[in-house]
Amino acid sequence: MADLNPVARWRNLLALPNESRTKTLAVAFAVSTVCAVVVSGAAVILGPIQQANLAAEQAARMEEMLASMPEMAALIEEAGGDSLEKIVVDLRTGQIAEDVDPETSDAAAARDDPETSTVLSAEEDIAGIGRRPDLVPIHVLREAGQLRLVILPISGAGYQSVIRANLALEGDLNTVAAFSVTEQGETPGLGARIEEPAWQSLWPGKHLVGPEGDIRLDVVRGRATTEFEIDGITGATRTGNGITNAVHFWLGPNGFGPVLDNLARGEL
Repeated sequence: MADLNPVARWRNLLALPNESRTKTLAVAFAVSTVCAVVVSGAAVILGPIQQANLAAEQAARMEEMLASMPEMAALIEEAGGDSLEKIVVDLRTGQIAEDVDPETSDAAAARDDPETSTVLSAEEDIAGIGRRPDLVPIHVLREAGQLRLVILPISGAGYQSVIRANLALEGDLNTVAAFSVTEQGETPGLGARIEEPAWQSLWPGKHLVGPEGDIRLDVVRGRATTEFEIDGITGATRTGNGITNAVHFWLGPNGFGPVLDNLARGEL
């Protein structure tokens, strides 16, 4: 009768000659299994820490972005420290998601959860993100009931990574107040320069929508020549195109378009 004791069977396996194919395959399988378990365990253990670090980094970038907008920072201070309101909007309706606590909402989880995200068709997915979260936190600043600022998170496929950024619009919802990259992995020295303050300083004052209501804000190759254009970075055309596509998607009907319409009508 065969010995089913795993320890004894392992000892028998190790007793085989090193040239044994069975021993080689078994040892290789055991080593790969142990490595997979170690890597998976590390990913699970470190996952919350990585998410916490990412959230802290994004919060710091948000503070940095606000600090780079002296006029907006002054408005916020004048209206009170808590006047920058965080709300979660449902992109399917363009309304506030009343049953979601903005302080505990998890934007990253909403992006990955099939129940809180929508798969985009190839025609819709101009930003190259594949799936759009339905519930998205945004920041809104009002003064005496009047909308003064809205900060929208946007994302899109760049050349080598998914680029995430905050786009701040003034109360007319057509003038850019600021643009701040929060996450990117583009080519160092080229596309990665989108994080440089000098390039991001080109955004304030630019306009999104033309007279006919179409979204016209683009990162162009070379120098900008109109109020709707941002200077491109030499050698980073695909990164610039990725940002342009992200802006057009997120400000359009499948992104924040319905939310902006409701904000403009004072219904949000």
